[in-house]
Amino acid sequence: MTKILGISAFYHDSAACLLIDGEIFAAAQEERFTRKKHDSSFPENSIKYILETAKISLDQLDYIVFYEKPFLKFERLLETYVAFAPKGFLQFSKAIPKWLKGKLFQKKLIFDHLKRIEANFKSENKIFFSEHHLSHAASAFYPSSFEEAVILTADGVGEWATTTVAVGKGNKLEIKKEINFPHSLGLLYSAFTYYAGFKVNSGEYKLMGLAPYGEPKYVNLIKENLIDIKEDGSFHVNQKFFNYSTGLTMTNNKFHSLFGRKPRNSLQEDIEQFHMDIAASIQNITEEVMLKIVTSLKKRI
Repeated sequence: MTKILGISAFYHDSAACLLIDGEIFAAAQEERFTRKKHDSSFPENSIKYILETAKISLDQLDYIVFYEKPFLKFERLLETYVAFAPKGFLQFSKAIPKWLKGKLFQKKLIFDHLKRIEANFKSENKIFFSEHHLSHAASAFYPSSFEEAVILTADGVGEWATTTVAVGKGNKLEIKKEINFPHSLGLLYSAFTYYAGFKVNSGEYKLMGLAPYGEPKYVNLIKENLIDIKEDGSFHVNQKFFNYSTGLTMTNNKFHSLFGRKPRNSLQEDIEQFHMDIAASIQNITEEVMLKIVTSLKKRI
């Protein structure tokens, strides 16, 4: 009987999940225990709940897997700051100390947190790290009923990848194609979330909910300036309009000039028809990209 504990933490929406012989036995999100929305802290309460539900200890686990590879992520941050230097030095000076203090050496950090749950836990060699998008693909493919599948994942960014295509067969899963940072459909959507006055990494659903109330008036403007979409759905995001690679904001003045307004201040400004139309436009773009990708994949199968 193989028991695997999966852990997601230190970014947003921390959670834990226990697999027993490939089947999901228990899963929990940390915010359900702490009552802190999108809690990013180590999911200590979630893990305790899972262990108690399964009536096992940490030492009885076969593997403990973290959802991404911190060294690869750190490599991306360094290479990005070097590529854009001297732009982004302020963000660089804020980010690097945090990484050197703890984020980079996450195996020890995770081990220390687990020892807080069970002081006698000594099996540091059971802790492993999976690539971010491989974790996404695995969470979709392995619990499914399919013996073979093509898995498409798209988000903000993992280590380097922002969009990947993987093939799953039996218990094997392999990423075949990917689009890398800074070209990201998720970050493009988050940039518009920020522009509409909502919080990045939590307010995207508000932008999506706003879209049906607007008209996609800015689709051509977005295509002509912000994103180049190929027929197979692959894309290139024009970084001249964004700050997310090295800055403290998602969009820049060139972006604001393009649409004729500054980002909405949610504390001082109401949502207007303009924001609804902006939401409808980026929703239209996002759907077009995803549909082109899946259509292209279907033709190849």
